[in-house]
Amino acid sequence: MTMLKILHVEDDLDIQEIAKLSLETIGGFEVLQCASGKEALSEVLDFAPDLFLLDMMMPEMSGDVVLLNLRKLPGLQDTPAIFMTARAQRNEIVDLKALGAIEVILKPFDPITLPDQIKTALSIS
Repeated sequence: MTMLKILHVEDDLDIQEIAKLSLETIGGFEVLQCASGKEALSEVLDFAPDLFLLDMMMPEMSGDVVLLNLRKLPGLQDTPAIFMTARAQRNEIVDLKALGAIEVILKPFDPITLPDQIKTALSIS
């Protein structure tokens, strides 16, 4: 099986570091991290990810806006998206799923189980 590629957009450097370690070491994913939506939009086409992993609360561009912009790029209309958020009221989760999110992972997340949560959401083992 080829290594799945994840575009992880997160403005908190500590969370970036923990997530990257978890996803690469435990999950066996290839991860491109961007600290902002703007950075993600400029780098995403060269990386061609299999999944978007998006923080919701970021300065300048929130995760939902990042997703809407990523979806406008060629070849990325159907790329699955997972949101990570500390704010997850039921209606917000419903709204994110309506945008096309396959899962919403709550922060603080468990780095040990994060890769499995992603594999479960993608229906891979």
